[in-house]
Amino acid sequence: MKLIVTIPAYNEEATIASVIREIPRHVHPFDSVEILVLDDGSRDRTVEIACAAGADHVISNGTNRGLAFTFSRALDEALARGADVIVNTDADNHYDQTRIPDLTQPIVDGNADIVVGSRMLSRLEMPWGNKQGNRVANFIMQRLLNVPGIDVSSGYRAYSRMAALSLNVLSAHTYTHETLFAAVEKHLKVVTIPLEARHVDRPSRLISSLPKHIMRAGITVLHSILRYKPFYAYSSLGALLVVLGMIPFARFMYFWLQGNGDGHLQSLIAGLVLAIIGSQLVVVGLVAKAIAWNRQLLEDVLFRLKVESTSQSPELPADALLASQPEEREVAVA
Repeated sequence: MKLIVTIPAYNEEATIASVIREIPRHVHPFDSVEILVLDDGSRDRTVEIACAAGADHVISNGTNRGLAFTFSRALDEALARGADVIVNTDADNHYDQTRIPDLTQPIVDGNADIVVGSRMLSRLEMPWGNKQGNRVANFIMQRLLNVPGIDVSSGYRAYSRMAALSLNVLSAHTYTHETLFAAVEKHLKVVTIPLEARHVDRPSRLISSLPKHIMRAGITVLHSILRYKPFYAYSSLGALLVVLGMIPFARFMYFWLQGNGDGHLQSLIAGLVLAIIGSQLVVVGLVAKAIAWNRQLLEDVLFRLKVESTSQSPELPADALLASQPEEREVAVA
């Protein structure tokens, strides 16, 4: 069995070496542990330092493509190299890499498909706004996904090979929320374990502006809801509008029964408009659900193609990808 630890990195020359050196090279029951750094177009010495620190594979995007793209490509590259389990971690030394065996054990035991290392936010030093934003996101997502206790923003996760093959990231901002929606839809078993996280002094690479990050993360969550739970989203909104439409309608009926309905036709019209729009949203939800079924069929086909390609020639998908995108390269590791 092979474990590959993936590290998306962007301008992390100050911390990438300590992260790589902390990763245990012997994890039971794996025969080998490899480290794959996916450099997202860094402008500093991240690539050079990662090679010197002992990374087995260092792959570089030609330009900065963002965290979601880099994470998705890191999974593909790990699968192409025959990974049975993949652990994804951050390059900023935020997580304790010695806990990697704790992340992988539930997968090895067959008790999980994805294991999330959930930070103990109450003990973690971080800007007040970031901490409260994480708490709000956790509160909402835990109820939407019915996964209690999970830290939805944590990138410290372990994936079984089948889970990694099943996930497709469409977001352009971050992968953490969307992959959880996809995992629940595909009936993958998600387990969370509490882990201490370290304070990071430097500004977040992902959160350059808190309001902008909240807006982009909120849009990502909204897109995920519409993509993975379309009927729930549209029918809930439609039902709300129908209920709201009953209020002016009831008002009109009250005055009509009192013999004074002629002067309150606006209430009847408003109630009917809200009820009609709400009913149409329910129909839209049914159509969106049918489209979602088609997406699931396409993803099943893509899953089978991934399984076939990685089982036939483990190195071929990565080589083909690099050949088709010459600006993206694998750096030779001495």
